[in-house]
Amino acid sequence: MVLPATPGRLHALGRRPCNYHVLGMQSPLRLADLSETTRGVLPSQLLAEAVGAGWVDAGPGLPPGNIQPASLDLRLGPAAYRLRCSFLPGEKTVEEKLQQLVVDELDLRQDGAVLETGRPYLVPLVESLRLPKFVRAKANPKSSTGRLDVFCRLVTDGSFRFDEVANGYQGPLWLEVVPLSFAVRARQGLSLNQLRLMVGRARLDDYEVRELHERSPIVYIDGRPALQHELALDEGLFLSVDLLRGAHQGVGYRAREHTFALDLAELGQHPAERYWEKALPEDEGRMVLAPERFYLLLSREAVSVPPELACEMTAYDPTSGELRAHYAGFFDPGFGYDQAGHLKGSRAALEVRAHDVPFLVEHGQRVCRLTFEHMAAPPDKLYGDDIGSNYQGQEGTLSKHFKKPD
Repeated sequence: MVLPATPGRLHALGRRPCNYHVLGMQSPLRLADLSETTRGVLPSQLLAEAVGAGWVDAGPGLPPGNIQPASLDLRLGPAAYRLRCSFLPGEKTVEEKLQQLVVDELDLRQDGAVLETGRPYLVPLVESLRLPKFVRAKANPKSSTGRLDVFCRLVTDGSFRFDEVANGYQGPLWLEVVPLSFAVRARQGLSLNQLRLMVGRARLDDYEVRELHERSPIVYIDGRPALQHELALDEGLFLSVDLLRGAHQGVGYRAREHTFALDLAELGQHPAERYWEKALPEDEGRMVLAPERFYLLLSREAVSVPPELACEMTAYDPTSGELRAHYAGFFDPGFGYDQAGHLKGSRAALEVRAHDVPFLVEHGQRVCRLTFEHMAAPPDKLYGDDIGSNYQGQEGTLSKHFKKPD
């Protein structure tokens, strides 16, 4: 039996209650109110304040649309450096380490430059950070970037980890870009990844996720809320792959080899058949993934992220099979969410690659994991109609760069 969540019981268990559950509620929290005791991901209105306060130096002319409900889109600078190999700066600055590894410099201004497959490039970003000591950050590729199989990782000075920005970091931001399936044309000002700012530890544990789902469903299966025994929880919520729905027409796509270069600045222009072939399962909802080929599939479950939470999808544990699922990770508040209850979540696009050997996946097999974090305050805009999101209620997997199929 799952007991109802109450502030008293959560306090007794050492958990922080969430005091905002109403869409449109405006939190009085301001940037000046943040301190070491604050917990949560900064919402859109605080991100805008952080830019104005210089925590994020975004330079002149930051597009308003780059501030998302719980993240900030980062922009490519004017040049890209082709590298001999990927690297981490360790105790040095990125620029110091870079001097030994540059093969060529590409100009991303005006028409931009083509980034070839299988080669690492490092691009200085327009934005830089001056974070207070109690604020840290995390980056992930944008959804459209992951769906194009463009591998992106944030690099910062003095760091031994990609995508993680230490508390109080002050310095430039760099993006490692590795196109894996398609050569891509990149230009200055394009956004391939996004950044979240956060304070304290705000991740929900499995018990809290169960309680949340009991109050307000966050997972749907075939249009109904998932039953408690259907929630696969182990330090996060697992999602499985759908290999049955629409199987006769294909359950997703597999990237073609030796394609034309794809211009990242052109949206809705590229014919999908030039870059993708349909992924057809075998009988009984199973499919063998060819090694080192990139697949776009859909989750069996649909996800609903309420306004008080942010979500991240992480790569699946490699000990569970020779595959990697999902390269892009942030789900903003409002993904698959509808206060009126008409929208029963949105399915997740799964970016899947088998390594080394052919690998069998079956309908309902777990392939990725979601983790949930509290927002420091509800955002003033949600994923979906509020910001013209491309993937709300999605039943397809292709990125916004391709012409919509008939």
